Amino acid sequence: MKKENSVRTESREHRMRKGGNKMENITRPYERLLRYTRYETASREGVEKSPSTDSQLVFARALAEELRAIGVGDAAVDENGYVYGSIPSNVPGWKGTTIALLAHMDVSAASPCENAHPRVEAYAGGDLPLGGGVVLRESDFPELSRYAGKSLVVTDGSTLLGADDKAGIAEIMTMAERLLRDDTLPRGDLRICFTPDEEIGSGAELLDLARLGADAAYTLDGEAFGGVEYETFNAADAKLRFFGVSVHPGSAKGVLRNAVLMAAEFIDALPRDQFPETTEGYEGYFFAEGLAGTVESAELHCLIRDHDAEKFAARKAFLQELAAKMNQKYGPGAVELTLTDSYYNMREKLLPAHQDLIDAAYAAVRAAGGQPFSLPVRGGTDGARLSFRGLPCPNLGTGGGNYHSRLEYACVEDMDRCVDMLVEIAAHYAKNQA
Repeated sequence: MKKENSVRTESREHRMRKGGNKMENITRPYERLLRYTRYETASREGVEKSPSTDSQLVFARALAEELRAIGVGDAAVDENGYVYGSIPSNVPGWKGTTIALLAHMDVSAASPCENAHPRVEAYAGGDLPLGGGVVLRESDFPELSRYAGKSLVVTDGSTLLGADDKAGIAEIMTMAERLLRDDTLPRGDLRICFTPDEEIGSGAELLDLARLGADAAYTLDGEAFGGVEYETFNAADAKLRFFGVSVHPGSAKGVLRNAVLMAAEFIDALPRDQFPETTEGYEGYFFAEGLAGTVESAELHCLIRDHDAEKFAARKAFLQELAAKMNQKYGPGAVELTLTDSYYNMREKLLPAHQDLIDAAYAAVRAAGGQPFSLPVRGGTDGARLSFRGLPCPNLGTGGGNYHSRLEYACVEDMDRCVDMLVEIAAHYAKNQA
């Protein structure tokens, strides 16, 4: 298949660039994505600093420098690795809603993520071999059919791409460049923020809302273009410790207590029809994510997820009851359970109070040539935490798919349309003043 020099479909932005007007030499978002993948920015659990990895800070400084180069004069990185910048309104006497646009700098460590080798493929449909025996199969991902005749950014199959969420960063950056290059495009006051450590659940914790200075926000952290997301899971982490008794196996009868088998027993008691691989849509789950240990001591990490608040509480109670039963069986203190809530369903904060944010995003998607859709997020975003911190924040698609995977891709033309969508959102809030 043809590669990067054969990107087929021109966006509205690209056509404007060819006309020799103010849009000339605007960098397209896929071009930025290709450049951003050079930064290795996986976050790391259990690190008591922000950002959790120094590579994110390197990327943050590069992004702040790029923002300043395109005209965001106040762009800067704070002491926690967050990038802030602002674009003032160009509407005389404007007194409307200040909107922030956010994306995160880290990538998931769920798949190999170092030394990514991205390329652009003109996609004709069907299966797409990536390399190393890794194949993006249409039979596994039927949604690929919608991209036939377009161009996809993919890797060589050895790593993930990092479009989650460097595609979102690229689109915000290109939007900023367009708005600052062409003052005929109306805008209200806009804020930009790039956050660290979203993939480990702490990306919104240290965001300085006063410094951001926004009334509402959108995260650019979804998948397919047109997605407008306002429902997430309620989420909790369950950490279990199992304490065994180790003796020589030759004289173990009635004495040995195997902590590894206790952990396996706990996992076996979880309902198999409520695992990630057996659920979809609004169905919640338990996920035994990690297990390590010996006869004497074992640790199990489980995720609890449910969109419904009552069912979420019932899931946590189920694990507490299960741990209590095992302590009755094996003796007091044999099992320790620690439950920590991670985030909550942002629908509670967005609807109906902020239906206007959803409506504005729907209208912007349509204006950019798409059809908006909303599905429950089977995960979380910075927007969920921010909504509960008082900054209402739906999530928007970035034009890609299969995130956290070697099979990850981003559509060149849909990334362009995401930029068009953001320009339309900026215009909406320029024209609709308080």
